Amino acid sequence: MENVAMQPVKIIGLKIRTSNDSGKADIDIPALWNKFMGKSIAERIPNRIDDEIVAVYTNYESDYTKPYDMIIGCRVGMLDTIPEGMVGRSFDAGNFTKFTAKGDLTKDAVINTWMQIWKTPLERSYLADFEVYGEKAQNPYDGEAEIFVGVK
Repeated sequence: MENVAMQPVKIIGLKIRTSNDSGKADIDIPALWNKFMGKSIAERIPNRIDDEIVAVYTNYESDYTKPYDMIIGCRVGMLDTIPEGMVGRSFDAGNFTKFTAKGDLTKDAVINTWMQIWKTPLERSYLADFEVYGEKAQNPYDGEAEIFVGVK
């Protein structure tokens, strides 16, 4: 884990409201990923600045134990054209602690990393957390994803 400063970012993608309570996220998040990947949503996002897929956790009701929004999408240069059924959001620059999920990204690598994060003593901001699926995630069965956790 390392501390990093991130620049402002704009995202367009699909959004859900979910919670880690009672296993709701265990159903909602894979369903959102299946929709995003199955319908080739990334290809429909205008003004993409790269080919990375970004998952954003934001609009936390309180902390990770309460409801939050999740957006799966891509970074874009501008939010002037948002396709029907998608959302566009802008996030300010901020300080983050970076973790890396390694292994089978389709199964337990990411959630195991989040479980480690939840046990790590961080002063979280709960404004936005990001998972970035770039070049090292091309083989999702043996890949890497970067997780950036917003901190104060």
